[in-house]
Amino acid sequence: MTKIRRSTFTSAMIVALTAFAPLSAHAASSCGGASWYALRSKTASGERMNPSNLTAAHKSLRFGTKLKVTNARNGKSVVVRINDRGPFIRGRVLDLSKAAAQNIGMISSGHGKVCYEVIG
Repeated sequence: MTKIRRSTFTSAMIVALTAFAPLSAHAASSCGGASWYALRSKTASGERMNPSNLTAAHKSLRFGTKLKVTNARNGKSVVVRINDRGPFIRGRVLDLSKAAAQNIGMISSGHGKVCYEVIG
């Protein structure tokens, strides 16, 4: 019997279970906490994370979904593409790439309240 690494199996299961998940009505727009990350690891979608790209992680939206994300504190907005799963911290709705966070003025604080809407 072939031994499967736990991390490979878990990532494959996440992709299989979420790649075809329907877009729920409550996920079309929402507000909540967001943070940013700048790792260069592989994302749940299988692509390499690039902190310079305008991408984000969401718990259930399909990979490739585009969102308009607005910083509630200053009104600045950015369009991001979902390519990862997360965040896994209560109250947070998105994890943004460093570039996306920089566009909406969230780098120094590390986290903040955002609102987003699905645009494609």
